Amino acid sequence: MLNADALTQLRQLKSDIEENKVVFPGTVKATNGRFGFVALDEGRDVFLPPEEMQKVLPGDRVTVTEQEGDKGKTQGVVDELLETSLDTFVGRYLVRGKGHFVVPETPGINRWIFIPPKERQNAEPDDYIYCRIHKHPISDGKGQAKILKVIGKAGQTGIERAFTVATFDLPDTWPEAVNQQADALDESVIEARGEGREDRTDQPYVTIDSPGTQDMDDALLAEPNVTGWKLSIAIADPTAVVEPGSPAEQEAFRRATAIYFPGEPLPMLPDTLSTRLCSLMPDVRRLALVCDLQVNNDGSLGEYSFHRAVIRSHGKLSYELVSNLIEGREAEDVNALADDVSNSLDQLHQAATALRKWRNEHALVNGDRPEFRLRLDENRRVRLIEPSVQNEAHRLVEECMIAANRCAADFLGQQEKGLFIQHPGLRDDRADNVRALLEGYAPDLAGVDATSAEGFRDLMKQTEGLDSEVPVKAIISRQLARAELSFTPAPHQGMGLAAYTTFTSPLRKFSDFHVHRLIKSILWQEPVSELNEAQLAELQLTQFRARQAANSLESWLKSDFARTLGEETMTGVISRTTPSGFFVRLDANGLEGFVSCKTLDGKFSFDPITLRLVHNKNGRMFQLEQPVTVTFAGVDDERKQILFNLTETPADAPAAGKESDTKGDA
Repeated sequence: MLNADALTQLRQLKSDIEENKVVFPGTVKATNGRFGFVALDEGRDVFLPPEEMQKVLPGDRVTVTEQEGDKGKTQGVVDELLETSLDTFVGRYLVRGKGHFVVPETPGINRWIFIPPKERQNAEPDDYIYCRIHKHPISDGKGQAKILKVIGKAGQTGIERAFTVATFDLPDTWPEAVNQQADALDESVIEARGEGREDRTDQPYVTIDSPGTQDMDDALLAEPNVTGWKLSIAIADPTAVVEPGSPAEQEAFRRATAIYFPGEPLPMLPDTLSTRLCSLMPDVRRLALVCDLQVNNDGSLGEYSFHRAVIRSHGKLSYELVSNLIEGREAEDVNALADDVSNSLDQLHQAATALRKWRNEHALVNGDRPEFRLRLDENRRVRLIEPSVQNEAHRLVEECMIAANRCAADFLGQQEKGLFIQHPGLRDDRADNVRALLEGYAPDLAGVDATSAEGFRDLMKQTEGLDSEVPVKAIISRQLARAELSFTPAPHQGMGLAAYTTFTSPLRKFSDFHVHRLIKSILWQEPVSELNEAQLAELQLTQFRARQAANSLESWLKSDFARTLGEETMTGVISRTTPSGFFVRLDANGLEGFVSCKTLDGKFSFDPITLRLVHNKNGRMFQLEQPVTVTFAGVDDERKQILFNLTETPADAPAAGKESDTKGDA
């Protein structure tokens, strides 16, 4: 037995060790395995063995100490939990003996988490469940969860959407205060808020949308004049109906954007506003923020002005109808159009053609990439994927919207407050790779400074259709940064414009809604709640997560549909390459699937300059935009990823030691 002096010495020794212990703060990074890492604030990673990973969750802020582990390698020991960011997650309910667990579907949580008896919400085995961390595992490595909601079982109608909404923590119901606000509104608010506005109800504005669209937020009108056209873009004005700081505006900020999930969208504003009182429906009076602008004969923009108006749409027109009119096809619905509407549509087409010509010459116009539409059955699963053809009517609307948005960006750029969309072009960490690409495969362009707005625009123009051994423009396009929101104007290099914003979708995007507030506060001193840097970052993140959610749901639906493809051979092109394989986009339906290098003969190396996969011995290559033929190989259910096998005949496979044709079929 230790005497009092010995115990005191031991306590002092322990205290000295604690005081002299070197701890490093960092953030936990999970892997696909049971181990992980801590990304230290000082810039390096420390390995966390499985027993230490059991104590933490992905994204946790912790302090660690370092010690020597197996085989002399340094590893981390978790010292203290500073902050945890993982709160809610989704998973599958599992019962093993007397133990009830959730098997998380959240990447990086590679363990079962115990659910105490009082927190099980009558869930049944294999139910998808929405959970919250009830007890963090930091103390003993044994975390606990509580069930917040039972989502349902695999195979149930709509389970994919419900699961996605829970996974991304998306609000799927309206707060009671928002419902009360929406229910209190009717047509009388349009009459009341329309007082003092310009009355443009006799002018032949029309909306051009898909037949099923209900939240119509733009109506168009054009008239010829001596130097070109007067183009008038009327945008739905929900800011006239939604009071600043009201529950509906707060909820719109929280949602950030409408999400167009296949079959059942998730709106930003309640239906009372988005599809009724604020939607520019035909033959009813509606409030609008109108941009009148001069389009010159060469497609350049002249003077512009903004107006608060009351309009009456003279027709809800479909893209197909307007395209028929533009292309001179005889059709019953075309012949039924009023003369003033037909004349305006003709002038709109001429103005849009001039606008597109100007953008082709002075900015950047993205090519019409094939798009596809998912058609769902009564169980909300894909029954058909069909091409969505972009016609002249789509391009007409696009040019009008871009022109109006350019005016809004110019107007706000002259003020001390604004909200802009900037695009910095190339990712900073890819500039050297692009420089090496040009030196090797487009030496005439090697002197172009791709990091500047002017240089990037020139580069993208000159690489269009460039005859080169590799698809230079496609390679550059895979290495671009993401567009960002900003309080100050800056180039949108992806569009080749000096500044850009959007205000043409205020029923669908909060950033557009807020730009309405800004414009009206400057011109008519209407109230606006300024956003701060933290709110801007939150808005940006919410928009990004909304895109992730939409992509996630589409991937799930498409991967289920892919199981019906059978064994037939399908043609496609390589759309993306990685060190472990390449993605193929099918010509017939746009489905993308992965071909793993593990399914190919031999070993391949990845070239970060050309984004090629090159066989280590025979030189066979796979690169972007290369045509290939594949068959369906299955689905990675965890990633919701379609898998393909490359189809090849003996003539396709190069003999050892011979170069393959990089432009031929794989």
